[in-house]
Amino acid sequence: MKIIITGSVGNVAKPLAQQLIAEGHDITVISSNNSKKNEIENLGAKAAIGSITDLDFLVKTFEGADAAFLMTPPNMGGTNIVENTINAGKNYAEAIKQTGVKRIVMLSSIGVESPIENGPIKSLHFIEKFYNELENSSVTFLRAGYFYINFFNDIPLIKNAGIIGSNFPETATIPIVHPIDIAKAAAEELVENSEGKKVRYIVSDVRTASDFAKAFGNAIGKPHLPWVEFKDEASLNGMLQAGVPEEMAELYTEMGLGIRKGVVQKDFIEHGSVVNGKVKLEDFAKEFASKFNS
Repeated sequence: MKIIITGSVGNVAKPLAQQLIAEGHDITVISSNNSKKNEIENLGAKAAIGSITDLDFLVKTFEGADAAFLMTPPNMGGTNIVENTINAGKNYAEAIKQTGVKRIVMLSSIGVESPIENGPIKSLHFIEKFYNELENSSVTFLRAGYFYINFFNDIPLIKNAGIIGSNFPETATIPIVHPIDIAKAAAEELVENSEGKKVRYIVSDVRTASDFAKAFGNAIGKPHLPWVEFKDEASLNGMLQAGVPEEMAELYTEMGLGIRKGVVQKDFIEHGSVVNGKVKLEDFAKEFASKFNS
């Protein structure tokens, strides 16, 4: 199959490309960064260098493809992030419509059924609607849990303050996922002979915030590492002080609020709370410790 992969050589796209290439598929990887061209080609894929905001580029790249893995960057432009992300999804949908790609896998998220109180996830709520309207393409909405690797952002807090935390309590239960598990699920869906539209959740584990503190603390030699719940304002200010752009910090604060209220977890629970990823929290804790100590 001729398959297009968006996401450059990121945490999901790279292992996805590697798996599909190993299976013998003809892979093209889209990247906006020309410096990634050699790395993409060294994987055995073709590199399509251009912007996903450029509809003509997308149409040219998608032409003749059998399937496409579509994801939007987590931070598009630094300002007007949600609007920019929605527009990128609209571009994808239009390019699919014009080229007739038959099989689509969209990287979506838990919490996507709500248009409010879920931070950056709200953009995916609208993008799913665009893909639902594609008449001649089958689509899998691959709704992923909270990324394990987001916890790498807490390493400075642990090192400087001896705590880990966010604006939700230690009792909050969160579906989490490893990018490797997302890549495996995406690879399965891309080559599946499927019709219509369907939702598939990809979650590696479901654990409480206190479990994160315990697992990471044990892995880095700090067994009593506490999880601290911050007020929304304190969480926002902490991210701003850490250098997170203001609009993105506000969106992450809103997502924490959504986790605290259960908005982000709601649709995953209502769809049966299926956990089919392989990488458990204690597995990732070793990866976390390696990053912490490097």
